[in-house]
Parts: sequence; structure tokens; C-alpha cells
Amino acid sequence: MSHQPPPISDDTLHAYVDGRLDAAHSAEIETRLATDATLSARVQAWREQNQALHALFDPVLDEPVPARLAQTLAPPARARWLPIAAAIGWLAVGGILGWTVHGKLEPATPIEAVALAQRAAVAHVVYASEVQHPVEVKADQEQHLVHWLSKRLGTELRVPDLNRFGYQLVGGRLLPGDKGPAAQFMYQEARGTRLTLYVAIQTDGTQETAFRYETGEGVNVLYWVDHRRGFALAGEADRATLLRLGHAAYETLSF
Repeated sequence: MSHQPPPISDDTLHAYVDGRLDAAHSAEIETRLATDATLSARVQAWREQNQALHALFDPVLDEPVPARLAQTLAPPARARWLPIAAAIGWLAVGGILGWTVHGKLEPATPIEAVALAQRAAVAHVVYASEVQHPVEVKADQEQHLVHWLSKRLGTELRVPDLNRFGYQLVGGRLLPGDKGPAAQFMYQEARGTRLTLYVAIQTDGTQETAFRYETGEGVNVLYWVDHRRGFALAGEADRATLLRLGHAAYETLSF
């Protein structure tokens, strides 16, 4: 009777990828990777994700706080200062995690809408490069996927058909949002380039917005708010392409 080695938990594998295991434990993992192609592929995918995240987000650490944000830290009334400072602190964390505004948003853009773009960009980077498990529910179960995510978000969802632009639905997944669940739908074109649609409920009273566009290192985001639902398309596509996709998605999502 052959002896099967015990399974390695995801926490242990992540610790190995992040360099948090001691030499002895790392050696054990490396021995297993040498004989387990599936395990090795998972580790390689996570390493590639880490590299993509560092390449995309590390430059943000060296950027100064935008002047317009710094100015909001000193309003005269203390009662107003506290919630604004908390929001700015949240944005600073969001910037470190991976999104830089680069001064391109209009002054009237709500903080919550900016946060929507941040979360969509991070979610895209994390899952668009995933090889084995890019989605939780695949496109061949689209009806189940839409029903499940609609129930979790508490609002009716629809999946835009982007086939005429060369993007086919891969599937979707449930994600944690800022104040509740969020959804991500993933598309892929023939060359393997992926596009994601991030959906979250806006609970802070954010008014409807027009299309807004942001760009980071390798990830572009087109986002808008409609009927308390925030939408963000993220991917490598340029602004003109995202606008075409955004208009097509809006026709399906605006109801």
C-alpha cells in the first residue's frame, strides 16, 4: 500500500511564495514541488501574481500625497475633519494597495467612486492572471451565476454580451467589497487578454456619475455609478476600446 504525503494547505503555500517559511519548511515544499506538477503550477501562478502586483503598485509608494487631498485634512470644523480624515486615510491605504489617481479625476468625483476604481483594479490584477481558477462559476452556468450573485448583492444583475467586440464570457465570482459583497465577471478575447466587470452596491448615497477613466501601470479602468450600483471595467484595453465596451455594457446594465 503506497503512502500518500499529507496535503499542503493554501496558507502554507502562500507563506512559501511570500518567503515566510524557514529553511527547513521551504526545503520540504520544494521537494514536493519537484514531483507534483499541479502543485508547482499553482505556486508559479501565485508568484506571477505577486510579480504583477509589485510591478503595478510599488511605484505608488514613492508618490507624494496629491495636494487636493492634503488640503482637505485641515478644514476649520473638527466635526467635519474627523470623517474626512478617516476617508483620506482609507484612500491612502487604497493607494498603497494598488491604485493611483494621477490627478485625472474631476474634482466632483465622490470618494466612494474613486474607491470603486481602486477595488476593481486590484481584483482584476489578482484574478485576470489566474490560470487554473480565474472564476468560481463558469460561463456554461451563466443563469446560475447571475441568480447567485444577484441574490448576494441584493439587486438584479445582468451580464453584458460583449461577443461582438471579441470578448467572450469566462464566468464570474463573488468578492468582498468595501461595505458588502461585490461581483466580478470575467471576459477573454482570442489572444487570451482578459477584461473584468466589477459590480458593487454604493451605500453612501453616491449620485449617478458619467463614465470616468483612470489608468495605472498596465491596468485601465472605466467606471460609473447608476442607480446606487457601481460598475467598473478593468483591463489592458485602451480608453477608446473601454468606452465602446462601456457603452455596450451600459445598455444592458441600465434598468
